[in-house]
Amino acid sequence: MTSWRLPRRLAQLYAGLVLYGVSMALMVRSSLGVMPWDVLHQGLSRRLGWSLGSVTIVVGALVLLAWIPLRERPGLGTLSNVVVVGLAVDAVLAVLPAPGGLAGRAAFAAAGILLNGVATAAYIGVRLGPGPRDGLMTGLVRRTGGPLGPIRTAIEVTVVLTGWLLGGTLGVVTVLYALSIGPLVHLLLPRFAVSPPEAVS
Repeated sequence: MTSWRLPRRLAQLYAGLVLYGVSMALMVRSSLGVMPWDVLHQGLSRRLGWSLGSVTIVVGALVLLAWIPLRERPGLGTLSNVVVVGLAVDAVLAVLPAPGGLAGRAAFAAAGILLNGVATAAYIGVRLGPGPRDGLMTGLVRRTGGPLGPIRTAIEVTVVLTGWLLGGTLGVVTVLYALSIGPLVHLLLPRFAVSPPEAVS
């Protein structure tokens, strides 16, 4: 049944998306760099005078438009990702002060990366649709037949360089995140994966 464990899956989905926004805010407040896509979001935010969350939502919606020629199909998780993450990061940034000293900034950065791994595993684990940026990557892989690694790298290098040129923060956190998020999600995903029930014959 499609409704199997739906309340649990929805709760995990939205908890994961909110935590994703919290993790973004922690990295922003660390002032040591942000996630690759957030370099772009931050650069656009500074250029346009919009909040980081507003830019995140608009960029997510524009990326979804790129799904059309790739023939990717969004799910509830995809559409929720576009809106909830942006709202969450703005809400947290409104109340979260910047830490004092390098130790506090490093703690924020480490907590942000770890929490992002948990959040990513949580929302992917419910299998209600990938995030818009992940779907762009998988759609390009499927349509071009190219290898996932180089395609993901090309996308992230492009958004990082564009964001940096626009004034986004490129720092040690950007590099650490890029190196650690894959292994973190690989480790955590089995703990959050919601498997379908056994088929009944």
